[in-house]
Amino acid sequence: MNNLAAPRPQSRPRPQVGALLREWRAARRLSQLDLALDAGMSPRHLSCLETGKAQPSRDMVTRLADALDMPLRERNALLVAAGYAPRYPETALATPELAQVRRAIEFILAQQEPYPAFVLNRRWDVLMANEAAMRVNGFVMRGRASAHRNMIRQIFDPNDLRPAVANWEEVAGDLIHHLHSEVAAAPTDLAARELLDEVLAYPGVPARWRMRDLDSAPAPLLTTVLQRDDQQLRFFSTITTFGTPRDVTLDELRIECCFPVDEATTQLCRELAATPT
Repeated sequence: MNNLAAPRPQSRPRPQVGALLREWRAARRLSQLDLALDAGMSPRHLSCLETGKAQPSRDMVTRLADALDMPLRERNALLVAAGYAPRYPETALATPELAQVRRAIEFILAQQEPYPAFVLNRRWDVLMANEAAMRVNGFVMRGRASAHRNMIRQIFDPNDLRPAVANWEEVAGDLIHHLHSEVAAAPTDLAARELLDEVLAYPGVPARWRMRDLDSAPAPLLTTVLQRDDQQLRFFSTITTFGTPRDVTLDELRIECCFPVDEATTQLCRELAATPT
């Protein structure tokens, strides 16, 4: 009989609250004095928190998170690192608790017809889409289904939507700019870093995109040009988010609505909507 106890599985160590504060302060480009003033505390106390010589109260964690403008998911992570229970729930969009929100989203998607609209999460996964989005995608993809549920992967994968994007380098470059900004703004978001590394590994991606471009600002309005043979669809997009959300899911939802740039796109969208499936 073996009396040796089986080894317990190794759990992932919980990040220290001081290390998280340092990472977020660096991401926000704040000095200890700046953050201390914004949070209503002394720089010495903040220094003690960052070095682990002191532990913040729950109220202090909230004040620091406010001063750092942290998303709800990262606020929960900071609370857990400080030894407290997370404050903000994360409710699946399909649950009864968010039924009214889902109805509101469905209304927005339906009102966008005959033009595309999508619901995205923080990782750019497409959670919902209206019929127009599926019609336009099916048209430019010649009936092929996309291999990905993630919009960025669709744009970067040469076997997916990428060949149909006539101004691919402009569109993909804008997405890379946003991804770099998300990674810099949320240093603890490993999923964003992994997605950035993944899409940079696709063939034909310019090497210069591996470095974050801090000098050039994105264009105020980006036009996405989709093409099939000699027919083009030209769209610009608007992004809708939920104001003052108290749930992680709602905090991370974005509704992207596409609008036609020209009359040719308007007419083609209407023709696609009128064509029997």
